[in-house]
Amino acid sequence: MRARVLAAATVAVLLSTGTAVPADAAPPTALAPGVAAPCPKLPTPAVTRPPRPTPPEPVPAHRAVGGEALATPGLVVPPGTPAPPPVTATSWLVADLDSGEVLGGCGPHEYATPASVQKLLLAATMLPKLDPKQVATVTREDLDIEPGSSAVGLLVGGRYPVETVWLGLLLQSGNEAANLLARLGAGSAEAGVREMNAEARRLGALQTHAVTPSGLDGPGQFTSAYDLALIARVCFANPTFRRYALTERAQIPAQPALRKRGFQIQNENPLIYDYPGALGGKTGFTDLARHTYVGAAERNGRRLVVTLLNAERRPVRAWEQGARLLDWGFSLPPDSSVGRLVQPGEVTGDVAAPTPAPDAGAAVAAGRSSGGAPEWLGGAVVGGSAGLVGLLAALLAVGRRRRRPRRRAVQWD
Repeated sequence: MRARVLAAATVAVLLSTGTAVPADAAPPTALAPGVAAPCPKLPTPAVTRPPRPTPPEPVPAHRAVGGEALATPGLVVPPGTPAPPPVTATSWLVADLDSGEVLGGCGPHEYATPASVQKLLLAATMLPKLDPKQVATVTREDLDIEPGSSAVGLLVGGRYPVETVWLGLLLQSGNEAANLLARLGAGSAEAGVREMNAEARRLGALQTHAVTPSGLDGPGQFTSAYDLALIARVCFANPTFRRYALTERAQIPAQPALRKRGFQIQNENPLIYDYPGALGGKTGFTDLARHTYVGAAERNGRRLVVTLLNAERRPVRAWEQGARLLDWGFSLPPDSSVGRLVQPGEVTGDVAAPTPAPDAGAAVAAGRSSGGAPEWLGGAVVGGSAGLVGLLAALLAVGRRRRRPRRRAVQWD
């Protein structure tokens, strides 16, 4: 107990001084083997939520996609960099859209439920297949969505250009639009989901499994912050997607045959209005998944993407948490890296192809948290001088000899 208290005190000193670990300092894996570096966390309010689903059994090869340093439930950041901002999300990742370098993350390969950010997988799958000028007729099955969930307002029997349906999907998160696009691209919504899962495997998003086209909750539906970055990278490589994602408002056409007027919709992603250089993204929420977010921005010719899962909107909304992480990413040198986004087709099935390991100094400690330090000490392992970090390692080692660390359960919603 005394060792943990002294260790926490040492970390607090490191955080208060803001001193960074030298680039040639020993990696934290040598300091505290088997203990994950805690992520900087904001306090979250108590919320009522459905029972958390049991995540799939972890596959070590899947957790190592992009680099072994990413196979941690805790924090992974480059050595010698400032600690990332605290957020409420239980997992997140920041990566370079162009180079594919992963700049940092928190539990990047931890399973979580996606909510409407899953619509990006639908876009990655169906955008290349569908003619935006095609006119589609809405069926009653397309409107088979959860009552009260987000919808554009498409009408049974209504006729809409596919481009309009995409705008309804990405601006207003229309769940009926998702069903319609999946059906148009594959023949049925169910077949569309199968194609989405095939596309996820092609991209190397091996922890992603879709059950619904829209991201509405379904048994066994899951993803990870890393997988979302792979999917987002494909989306933002598509100029049509980029145009849709930055569209501020669109007109849903009138349906004279149904005697219904047209109406306007607005983009519900605040990033495009309030963040300089924003490229767009996607918001998501269900009671089960809580708040999820994907956003991208460009600054000085550098394009970054942020993904986050299982966040709360208080004290900071999910998109604002994403914006803070983007700011952090842009503050890092361009050559910063703890891993990389794999290329489509590079990894498939149950076994991941070997990926180059990031710099040996990557600030990551593999394994589960021992529960010995509170989460507000998030950036501890990346702050302080080498001597103080060595002292902290020794104190933690004493604590480990006294009793076996407790394993902290993965958080689920």
